[in-house]
Amino acid sequence: MKVLVVGNGGREHALMWKLLQSEKVTKVFCVPGNGGTATMPNCQNLAMSVDDFDGIARFALVQGVAFVVVGPELPLALGITDALQAQDIPVFGPTKAGAQIESSKAWAKALMQEAGIPTAQAATFDRSQRDEAKAYAAEVGAPIVVKADGLAAGKGVVVAQTIEEAQTAIDAIAQGQFGEAGQTIVVEEFLKGQEVSVLALTDGQTIVPLLPAQDHKPIGEGDTGLNTGGMGAYAPTPVLSAEQMQRVQREILEPTLATLRQRGIDYRGVLYAGLMVTPEGEPKVLEFNCRFGDPETQAVLPLLETPLEMLMLACIEGRLAQMPPIEWKSGAAVCVVMASGGYPGTYEKGKLISGINEAEEAEAVVFHAGTQLKQQQIVTSGGRVLGVTAVGETFEDAIAKSYAAVERITFEECYYRRDIGYRIR
Repeated sequence: MKVLVVGNGGREHALMWKLLQSEKVTKVFCVPGNGGTATMPNCQNLAMSVDDFDGIARFALVQGVAFVVVGPELPLALGITDALQAQDIPVFGPTKAGAQIESSKAWAKALMQEAGIPTAQAATFDRSQRDEAKAYAAEVGAPIVVKADGLAAGKGVVVAQTIEEAQTAIDAIAQGQFGEAGQTIVVEEFLKGQEVSVLALTDGQTIVPLLPAQDHKPIGEGDTGLNTGGMGAYAPTPVLSAEQMQRVQREILEPTLATLRQRGIDYRGVLYAGLMVTPEGEPKVLEFNCRFGDPETQAVLPLLETPLEMLMLACIEGRLAQMPPIEWKSGAAVCVVMASGGYPGTYEKGKLISGINEAEEAEAVVFHAGTQLKQQQIVTSGGRVLGVTAVGETFEDAIAKSYAAVERITFEECYYRRDIGYRIR
């Protein structure tokens, strides 16, 4: 079968890499893809925009694509699933209505409250109500979390350590730092603990979690500095025990899916729960996302034994409950993100990358994110450039292999954190 993947990041490269491991998948197309997907066997990049729904639909119909996988949140929020389904093209990914669980933090918070999901207390304010938002922040006290309501590429959240920082963040969002994403501001209580990402597959009736992962979002070592899209991840994280995973299933995933159904939303694809595990061991939801995480996907998929296309088709066709339990490899996986110097601020593009083949010879998989193929050479084209993933029998083994591979890759002004997985070392 042929599959079409929408997106151009490391997550999409990992999805294509895993899909092509199945003997049933003969070809994967990527819109628009990156330098890594441009050089993969049985893969073809398509020079289209992720919001060119008509163009994607025409190509999928002409090529006889079995189904479309949507990687990023933006096309989901814009309604790509609705547009493709209207032309009878199967899609792995929720409709526009379902994607609100990520595209509007205020909508998601209201849904959580309706479903009785354990989460932080919060209040929502219009951009014009910045004084009220500041007053609420002062009343709750610091530390406190300030969020732009809409999509902000993973960067619209500020954890303010002081009320002054919270007020500055509220002003920045209200004044348009995140564009339309800042029309509404969410101010919520700060939860202490460790963050965990649980990516779950659902067909709208049944929901099945994948291995829990832990992402490292801040740019600096020790989880310091500005938030990014993610500087590395590992799986499975021991932060969630088997008993706690059962609680996540029972108290978070299933009630959320049931409430979506009650609202008339047939949610199929990935429901990604970003959790905080409190010092008391209670999992609470920080946010939901409507797609695979990045870079969590690059750490989870290398451990997956069950063919990915089987799971995706089961979700699309509403028969996930009939599938046997998901099979996993033993051991652990670690992904280290290599970024452009200056990220998450300004950075230069077009830097020549060398050593990728050597890194893969060191028992790693290099997933491309911000790269392009230019004149048969791979160059940087984004903030997060590569995700270097290694699998080992132990976390220590996987960490050592990943960093050994990272050291073989070079590009000008390269930056990466040297402590991915530090919480379990």
